[in-house]
Amino acid sequence: MTTSIIITIVLATIISVLVITLIGTGIKIVPQSNAFVIERIGKYHTTWNSGIHFRIPIVDRIAKRISLKEQVANFDPQTVITKDNVTMGIDTVLFFQITDTKLYSYGVEQPIVAIENLTATTLRNVIGDLELDKTLTSRDEINGRLQITLDEATSSWGIKVVRVEVKNIQPPREVKDSMEKQMRAEREKRAAILTAEGEKAAAILTAEGDKAARILSAEGKAQALLVQQKALASSIDILNKSKPCKEVLTLRSLETMEKVADGSATKIIIPSHLATIAGTFTTLGELFNEKTPSNKKVINKVTKKINLKDNDSINVKPQS
Repeated sequence: MTTSIIITIVLATIISVLVITLIGTGIKIVPQSNAFVIERIGKYHTTWNSGIHFRIPIVDRIAKRISLKEQVANFDPQTVITKDNVTMGIDTVLFFQITDTKLYSYGVEQPIVAIENLTATTLRNVIGDLELDKTLTSRDEINGRLQITLDEATSSWGIKVVRVEVKNIQPPREVKDSMEKQMRAEREKRAAILTAEGEKAAAILTAEGDKAARILSAEGKAQALLVQQKALASSIDILNKSKPCKEVLTLRSLETMEKVADGSATKIIIPSHLATIAGTFTTLGELFNEKTPSNKKVINKVTKKINLKDNDSINVKPQS
């Protein structure tokens, strides 16, 4: 093999390796949710989306690799002043997505820094229209106004602001102290109201319980009185049905008088139909068994005590 043939083989081999290397470096695979911005001879040429692509070596180059996913940017706290001149620090979180790779690559230098500065100025404008209390309770309103303003400004940069969230609001120490005192007073007020309502409910329940007890007691007394009256009516009815004689009725009257005399009354009015009681003692003797000592004793006792005319009165000393 001559020298010229060897040189030719070596050169062919080198050229083949160079061609294969160039072809290999020219083949590029773009991952999912990514995009490559391609420049040709220093000028924007095209954007590669996910898939396999081929570039011309030396002529084409990948200028920027861009993620199309939704991204998050945390910004440092910004000093803002409310409408009522209260200074506080507020930090925000920005959620954004790149929608135009060409505008994002050539629209603004350092787009994230630009968005951070734009967020700070917009936040100062929004908070400057709100008072302290409104600022602390209107996060949704602040987030909405920031999102609208930033989305309009960043659309020319190929960026879509999905949402903005106010993460922390840091009022001054003296404002925090006054807020804590206010919250403590509000809690004490609510506790006092709950205590008063509980005492009121307890008093109402107690009164209702006493009322129910009195009603039940009155109903019980009424029932007892009704039973007593029914018993009395029943006894009277039985007595009427038995058709008692005059002597029995007189004896019942004497028994009643004895009970009255045993009370604490000092003067007793005798009804007219008892004016002739003394004349009935003979009949009473016939009703009782004279041989019975107890009956004789009762008759003698009544005879000694009673010797009355119509509507006379008896003075009785109360028993001690």
